[in-house]
This record gives sequence, structure tokens and C-alpha cells, in this order.
Amino acid sequence: MNLPPWIWLATIAGFVLVLAVDFYLVARNPREPSFKECVGWVTFYVALAGVFGAGLLLLSGPAHGGEFFAGWITEYSLSVDNLFVFLLIMSRFQVPMRYRQKVLLVGIVLALIMRGVFIALGAEAVTRFDWLFYVFGAFLVYTAWKLISSSEESAEFSENAVLRAVRRVLPTTSAYHGASLTVRQDGRRMVTPMLIVMTAIGTTDLLFALDSIPAIFGLTREPYLVFTANAFALMGLRQLFFLIGGLLDRLVYLSKGLSVVLAFIGVKLVLEALHHDGVSWAPEIPILVSLGVIVGTLAVTTVASLVKSARDRGAAAVPSTAASSADSDRT
Repeated sequence: MNLPPWIWLATIAGFVLVLAVDFYLVARNPREPSFKECVGWVTFYVALAGVFGAGLLLLSGPAHGGEFFAGWITEYSLSVDNLFVFLLIMSRFQVPMRYRQKVLLVGIVLALIMRGVFIALGAEAVTRFDWLFYVFGAFLVYTAWKLISSSEESAEFSENAVLRAVRRVLPTTSAYHGASLTVRQDGRRMVTPMLIVMTAIGTTDLLFALDSIPAIFGLTREPYLVFTANAFALMGLRQLFFLIGGLLDRLVYLSKGLSVVLAFIGVKLVLEALHHDGVSWAPEIPILVSLGVIVGTLAVTTVASLVKSARDRGAAAVPSTAASSADSDRT
């Protein structure tokens, strides 16, 4: 895609404008959003991504349009998985409900900035060093193996090195002071837990980028598509957090489904790298096949998760009903 600079500038300006409006609404009235409000915003962001992808299909052809949709769906699904960790962070630091919107929005902005840097570096690297696709492919397969072999029950948030350094170096208050990042106590400037939480969200998402950026480069090598797919996936994350917060524990197979997706993309990267290096038996996998595998895997994963959760709730309700009946008979 040979895009003039003004398209890049217009796209970035559009994202900044939407995020600025979002930030203004959060800052003006910090609170826990209603279910109806979350549904409206998530629908708006999904529709916006759909319109953008449809425009690519019309103006740039099915190849680039398909690559955008495959990348956006993959990044969006990885973002949903990231919400598990965000929920753990919020609970770990006991963030008041009314301020969780601001924490998430600031974390999203930081993630966009950091991923923009990663994308620029990655695009330049894969242009110069084709062998990186073997590294990306192997890394994604390894990440998939870690996901599928990990225990859901053992998932917990652990502080990374950056967060430990911030807590050790900066004097921190024991309580929140509204949404303020710093306060003055006894003539001394101190940071509040709000800054610690935002650091945790930002640095954790940076670690997530180590998985998501190689994954999307496995679907498209166009920096513009990589950036826009990431941006659209992150922009609705705040509202999605509140919308499906109660459903996260029901998506028991989400990590397993994502592991299949990441493994598929990793194998696809290696096969296409071999194909470009002249290996005759290594095929190029069409983007429509990739899109079908990604959507199909996530659909099966979601349905299977909801079915299992419903069965588990039903099984848990049977002993309670039996116990109640026994108590009534004794009475």
C-alpha cells in the first residue's frame, strides 16, 4: 500500500479526536457506566471498524480488506483475553468503580503509543530481515503452547519489574485521593495508588504487545493495516471491560481458542517464509482461509465456553436444591 502522508495524518487525527471526546466524557462525569451506555459505545466502535474495513474492501481490494478484518478480529480477541488481567489489577489495587473508566482510558492511550512504536520498529525490521518471520512464527507457536498448557485456576497478577521499581522509588500514599495522581502531604509530594495502577495497566499491555504485534504481522505486512487494526481493537476496550466484566469468568476456553489462533498464525508465518525462500512444498495460505480459521475457532470457543459454564451452574444448583429439600423434610 503506497499511501501518501496525509492519509496517515488524517487517520491518526481521527483516532485522536475520538479518544479526546471519550476522555472528555469520562473526565466530566467519572462513574461506572450503565449497561445501555456500554452497549452503545461498543456497537459504535465495532460499526466504525466495520465501515473502515468495508472502505478498504472497496478502495484497496479484497486482499487488504480481508487482512484488516483478520487482524482486527485477532487483536480484538487478544484484547478480551487481556481484560482478565486488567480485572485482576483493578481488584488487586482496589480501584474505586467510579475511577476505573479513567484508568482504562489512560492505559489504552499508553498502549496505542507503545504499540505505534513497536509497529514502526517491526515494519522496518521485517522489511530488512526476512528471517524474522521464522522467529515470529516460532515465538507464536511457543506462546500458544504456554497458553494451552497453563491452568486457568492459577492465573493471577504479578508485579513486573517496572511496577516494582516505581513502588520502591516513589513515595506512595496508602489511600486514593479521587482521580489525582499526586498529592502533597506534610509538605511532601507523594504519588497515589492511581499512578501505580496506571503504571501496572500500561506496562502489562506492553507485555501483551509482544504477542499481538508478531501475530498481526503474520496476517499482513502492511504497517497501515497493522496500526489501524490495533487502534480499533483497543479503542472500545474501556466499555467492553464493563460490558462483559461479569461474563469473563464464563469464557473458560478463551485462552485455549486464542492458543489455536496463535499457533495457526505461527505455522502460517513459517510456511510462507519457506515459500518465499523457494521451498516448493510450502504453501501460501490465502487471507480468506486465515479469516475463516480465526472466526471459526473463536466462535466454537465462545459457544463451548458458554455451554460449559451453563452446565457447571446447573450442576452447582442441584446440590443446593437437594440440601434445601432435605432441610424442609427434617422440618
